[in-house]
Amino acid sequence: MAVSLAPEDYARGFDARVAEVMPRLTAAVPAFARRLKDAGVDPPELRDVESLSRVAVLAKDDLISLQAETPPFGGLLAAGVRPRRVYQSPGPLYEPEPHERDPWRWVPALEAAGFAADEIVLCAFGYHLSPAGAMFEEAATALGCTVLPGGIGNIELQARACRDLGVAGYVGLPSYLKKLLEAIEGQDDEGTPLRRAFVSAEPLPGSLRDWLRERVPVVRQGYGTAETGNLGYECEAEEGLHVPEDALVQVCALDDGRPLPAGAEGEVVATLFREDYAIVRFGTGDLSAFLEEPCACGRRTPRLAGWLGRAGEAVKVRGMFLHPRQVRAAMEGVADVVAYRFVIDRVDERDELRCEVQLSDGADQAAVLAGVRDRIRSGLRFNAEVVAADSVDPSGPLLIDARAWD
Repeated sequence: MAVSLAPEDYARGFDARVAEVMPRLTAAVPAFARRLKDAGVDPPELRDVESLSRVAVLAKDDLISLQAETPPFGGLLAAGVRPRRVYQSPGPLYEPEPHERDPWRWVPALEAAGFAADEIVLCAFGYHLSPAGAMFEEAATALGCTVLPGGIGNIELQARACRDLGVAGYVGLPSYLKKLLEAIEGQDDEGTPLRRAFVSAEPLPGSLRDWLRERVPVVRQGYGTAETGNLGYECEAEEGLHVPEDALVQVCALDDGRPLPAGAEGEVVATLFREDYAIVRFGTGDLSAFLEEPCACGRRTPRLAGWLGRAGEAVKVRGMFLHPRQVRAAMEGVADVVAYRFVIDRVDERDELRCEVQLSDGADQAAVLAGVRDRIRSGLRFNAEVVAADSVDPSGPLLIDARAWD
């Protein structure tokens, strides 16, 4: 049986890819060449992963700034390249999709969960602007699956379709899967046809996994981002997330970006080996650590311990990031609002977003709250409960994460 590699040995396995791809990427993307110059690195010096680690981590906030300065992709996409699709994630951030089979590299993750050709799969990730729905549809069709593109919403119709079509697989949020199964059970006491589920974009607490597995035999989770695609997935052992073989995933120190050994907590940093798009040493803002023990499944890639928190100010809500900067932009200029804050809580295994606002004296409460609700829906793409508060500290945090994960 193969033995899982240590993070250092796994990283060294990409030395040849660094030497092959990075010179071409430097020639094709001037913005990446400037990044090397800022790091004091000459392109011929990029011979291995160790030399690549001299390049500073590119934070998500830095990517947002780059795209604002040089729209739409921050100068990181080679000239003349026409993406197959372009997505918009909160920030806003724009992600180009290449003309490739399984461009976001989720096929190995679905295969590890038992997805196979000739099955019907419900894709319940969002399809509107954000990439997750199309990402996983590409992977499922690459496997030979038939996809039911459900997105989020119309859950009673989705439940009916699952029964009528004999849908065997599900990809989407774990909280949404729970609501779907409840809808199926409400329509039919014969149970669900679903045999396997792959969930991502929000935590999967043990209590929720147990509830789901009482109804769906296989429930696996994965981890990735809109910018990078697949960065980790569970195997049959369900102990940690195997990093992919086709992208370099590192856990790096928050202060200087140096790669850390197994057991040390840091930021997840990813490098894609595309010759036309410079996602190199990209800091996801997520915290994790590599597990020290080899995996019983025999796969050679090391495992992340899962999501251990955030390094920055952004908070993930219902699978999408919410950043204080976005909140300020959406709420700017709202009349009769003295101060506000957003509170994220967890109710019945689902994220709930609440905006608490302090109103000016004499304000029309109903009108102001309705206006704030519309601002949030249009500016942040979230539905939120909006309530009046007696007082809100204007110097306090804009985002308060009150969720507890068991």
